[in-house]
Amino acid sequence: MRAGNLRKRILIQSQSTTPDSVGGQEQVWTDIAPVWGSIETLSGRELAIAQAINTELTHKITVRYRPELADPKIVAALRAVYQGRIFNIQYSDNVDERNREIALIAAEGLNNG
Repeated sequence: MRAGNLRKRILIQSQSTTPDSVGGQEQVWTDIAPVWGSIETLSGRELAIAQAINTELTHKITVRYRPELADPKIVAALRAVYQGRIFNIQYSDNVDERNREIALIAAEGLNNG
């Protein structure tokens, strides 16, 4: 993997629950780690949901190997944020099982995380 290809600063976040001002629970996103990576669009589609047209794009986000991103149970609950764009991570792939790079497959467009 060439370092020059990983030139986008991507923020990995996890969801947690905190108490709100009226005694209830609120879901918030907490930063886990900023990472350098690349983002590549894989496919796109339009969906008709509730009489509205929505667009979903699938991306491959490539980052350097991090053990927490290699665990499929952990990564399914994470999201990536790049310049205000939100990517819901669906699964990860430890490329060639070499512990050098992780490919995160993520969807963008159907919700805000």
